[in-house]
Order: sequence, then C-alpha cells, then structure tokens
Amino acid sequence: MVRHSKLQKQVLSLYRQFLRAGQDKPGFLPRIRDEFRQNARIPKTDVMHIEYLYRRAQRQLDQLKDVNTKQLGTFQKPRMES
Repeated sequence: MVRHSKLQKQVLSLYRQFLRAGQDKPGFLPRIRDEFRQNARIPKTDVMHIEYLYRRAQRQLDQLKDVNTKQLGTFQKPRMES
C-alpha cells in the first residue's frame, strides 16, 4: 500500500471536496478533473509551488461552494508568438 505525505493527503481531500461541490453545477466536473490532472505533473519536490496552488484552490473551493457561483475564472499565461 502506498503511503502518502501529509500534503498529498490534503490535496486528495481537496480534490474530493471539489468533486462534491461541483456535482450540482453543470460543466464544472470536467474542468476540475483537467485542472488537477494538469497539476499532477508538478514534481513532488516542488513543495512551495504545490502549497501555493493548494491555498489558491482552497479559495476557489470557497467560491464554488457559494450558491451564486455560476463559473470560475482562470489566470493563464499569455502565449508567446514565434
């Protein structure tokens, strides 16, 4: 059986909370899964970046739990033109 670190357990718990909160809102579950899958590629040794994303996700979860929330905004880096 795989043992997870405390931070890994927190992230998995956060993921489950997101899935529960997004069930009642159409179109949220694919976005939630994609976001977590994309960030799963971050090396486990990059703890500062993971903690930053964890705190940001907690704030987004609070917004998602609000009954008035219809969508979540995203911040994306602009693409460099070649």
